[in-house]
Amino acid sequence: MRHDLFIAGEWMSSGSRFPVFDPATGTVLAEVADGNVDSGRAAVDAAHSAFGPWAATAPRQRAEILRRAFDIMVADAETCARLIVLENGKAWRDAMAETMYAAEFFRWFSEEASRIAGDFRGAPAGDKTIITDHKPIGVAVCITPWNFPAAMATRKIGPALAAGCTVVLKPAAETPLTALWIADVLQRAGVPAGVVNVVTTSTSSAVIGPMLQDPRVRTLSFTGSTFVGQMLLRQSADRVLRTSMELGGNAPFLVLEGADVQAAVAGAMIAKMRNGGAACTAANRFYVHESLAQDFTAQFAEALSALNVGPGIEQSNDLGAMVSEKERDKIVALVESATSAGVTVQHTAAVPTSGAFVSPMVVTGVQQGSVLTTEEIFGPVAPIVTVASTEEAVAYANDTEYGLISYVYAANAGEGIRVGRQMESGMVAVNRGVASDPAAPFGGMKQSGLGREGGFHGIHEFLEPQYLAVDLG
Repeated sequence: MRHDLFIAGEWMSSGSRFPVFDPATGTVLAEVADGNVDSGRAAVDAAHSAFGPWAATAPRQRAEILRRAFDIMVADAETCARLIVLENGKAWRDAMAETMYAAEFFRWFSEEASRIAGDFRGAPAGDKTIITDHKPIGVAVCITPWNFPAAMATRKIGPALAAGCTVVLKPAAETPLTALWIADVLQRAGVPAGVVNVVTTSTSSAVIGPMLQDPRVRTLSFTGSTFVGQMLLRQSADRVLRTSMELGGNAPFLVLEGADVQAAVAGAMIAKMRNGGAACTAANRFYVHESLAQDFTAQFAEALSALNVGPGIEQSNDLGAMVSEKERDKIVALVESATSAGVTVQHTAAVPTSGAFVSPMVVTGVQQGSVLTTEEIFGPVAPIVTVASTEEAVAYANDTEYGLISYVYAANAGEGIRVGRQMESGMVAVNRGVASDPAAPFGGMKQSGLGREGGFHGIHEFLEPQYLAVDLG
């Protein structure tokens, strides 16, 4: 297990350390290097020095390194999953799923590295030839959250390296160990020194601020809350820094008249309970047609009550701990604040008496506009709002400043697509409980973000188009 900063291909100390906790037990797992302003500057130095040679590397060579990283991650998946469970708290099943999903970004972008398309065509006026090329943008600062410590890192590093960019990764203070392990994987895969650098720190804003003002940094890729994203956008504005933002969500889950209730419940268990609800894509509010509400609620509560809650390292458990007691308390406080409005809270499973655990909850009697429909819960709480029509469900679903993903369960795919096209969200899952795929563009509308990660679009976040007007004589 690595505990030091990874800069210029070397593991180094910063002179001080901070603790990483196991949220299931409250014990200290490790103490990692606490990066400072000098550490951030050194990482940018290394990334800038490595950029020219890496950008000039043949796309096939970059692809082969990323493919080796994929192979290493898959072969050592249990090591990665164990680190995720220990520092994040999630269930073993979720951690293994995340590990394989994270590895897939290395494979997908290994394939995209040699498929960056350009354009060659005659101008409409006939006076010149238009050539459009794409150049790697430069040093990328990538900031990742604690809820998917492996996948959020590979989803940024993969396309950046495929494009020919170099990276300074700043992982969340709660989950630095997984990021350091991924750096080790990339080093074993043959990534040259300085191409990937990892700065762990307990003082993120103090370290990130100077990096964003450094003229050698050319792009910022951030995943996290809308509030922090707004602050980073303000900091980036002075330099007109290129940014990619994957921000908060408030995902609606629509169960329309005529939908298959059993299928909708199965989808809800994935959309709500994947990662214990600690996902920007998690179903946050359920709009269920009045003809199905009673049946859906009963079946959903029954499914939740069958979950085993306990330390994620025990593979028999379905739901692990929240990432910290602070995060647990935020979820509980949100539910308590809604009870004054007369909602009914059903705790569906027993939880350990110590550790950052939250019982899965179904909340009924919820009205549109409740704190449970306006705030991102980020935990295993399912507020259910009964609706009288599809039009009402759509109006309620779009009544938010966020627009990352929506879930639509309809009587058939045709109706689901029709309603899905009315959703003000960057992604829509129709009659299924998950949409994320490395081969698809991930991102939101409105205050849920800027740009896309994954798919054919993801690599272009790290590329600058260049147009050449050519007189071929």
